[in-house]
Amino acid sequence: MPLSRSLLSRRFSISSRDQGHTPTEPESPMLPPSSNITGSSSSWSAMLPELLREIIRRVEDTEDHWPLRRNVVTCACVSKKWREITQDIVRSPSNSGKITFPSCLKLPGPQDFSNQCLIKRNKRTSTFYLYLSLTPSFTDKGKFLLAARRFRTGAYTEYIISLDDDDFSQASNAYVGKLRSDFLGTNFTVYDSQPPHNGAKPSHGKASRRFASKQISPQVPAGNFEVGHVSYKFNLLKSRGPRRMITTLHCPSSSSSAGLCSDQKPCDATKMMKKPIKDGAGLTILKNKAPRWHEHLQCWCLNFHGRVTVASVKNFQLVATVDQSQPSGKGDEETVLLQFGKVGDDTFTMDYRQPLSAFQAFAICLASFGTKLACE
Repeated sequence: MPLSRSLLSRRFSISSRDQGHTPTEPESPMLPPSSNITGSSSSWSAMLPELLREIIRRVEDTEDHWPLRRNVVTCACVSKKWREITQDIVRSPSNSGKITFPSCLKLPGPQDFSNQCLIKRNKRTSTFYLYLSLTPSFTDKGKFLLAARRFRTGAYTEYIISLDDDDFSQASNAYVGKLRSDFLGTNFTVYDSQPPHNGAKPSHGKASRRFASKQISPQVPAGNFEVGHVSYKFNLLKSRGPRRMITTLHCPSSSSSAGLCSDQKPCDATKMMKKPIKDGAGLTILKNKAPRWHEHLQCWCLNFHGRVTVASVKNFQLVATVDQSQPSGKGDEETVLLQFGKVGDDTFTMDYRQPLSAFQAFAICLASFGTKLACE
């Protein structure tokens, strides 16, 4: 049978060709030889702590802007020892203004200046992208921080906020939180994916549930946590002027890496309009800064210091009436903590500072999108 004889001769041919040669593992161009992997890894881990700390400190001081900032993140990825020292050296955004790790997005912004960001809108997909500005130009994208997509669930609207620009599942590890509106689209609730403090319990109801089942993993909360409210005041008389809004938030503590500092339940922003400010103890309360009427231009004006170039009813500046980050707890109504404004058809600026985090500022700005007939 010629086929059997051919296969047999081929087997002997291969066997005789391989005699005298010891089989070796294929070498990978991405990894060192297997015999050196353990030694290389142990040498990095066994580096003297004093020397390691000095190396990471120099990287932290020199690589102060993105994209060079990725070298700091790389140091934290080498090993557990490197990560602990890197986290110890890297200062919080409230002190340095630098956004390094994803956890920085839920820590308060700088105290003495504002972090300047851009929001890009994609109307076709109802998606919004938040970027950290790296240059003064409004056309540069900058460093991607967060993304949000608008979903309509019955009569309500939800904005799902994610670390991934293409994954908006609440079951995903990239899920950060969400913003949910009421029936009229004038009151919004901000939900965080993580507990704002130890012992915090998820909010009840379908609106705060992340999964269809009660629990998937002990490490992943089954529900969301209320951390703030945004409310727009009705304008029933249709008086001229911009929208009026008020925001109540549990603002994060700069000394806490876990998130927020207060353990009190957020109160309803609508009720805060009718009640004395003392009822909002433990909360940071923001309101929009009143614009002035410009007789020559015949329009309402606010000084955005060149960061807003297009007139829009969405433009606003927020100041604090109650600020828990201050020793007295009283806010400075002259200092703008968050400003948002239009610079192009689908481009907006977002500048925020302490006590707000990037996540909270982004959620507040998302509430301004959409038509609010009862408020304009």
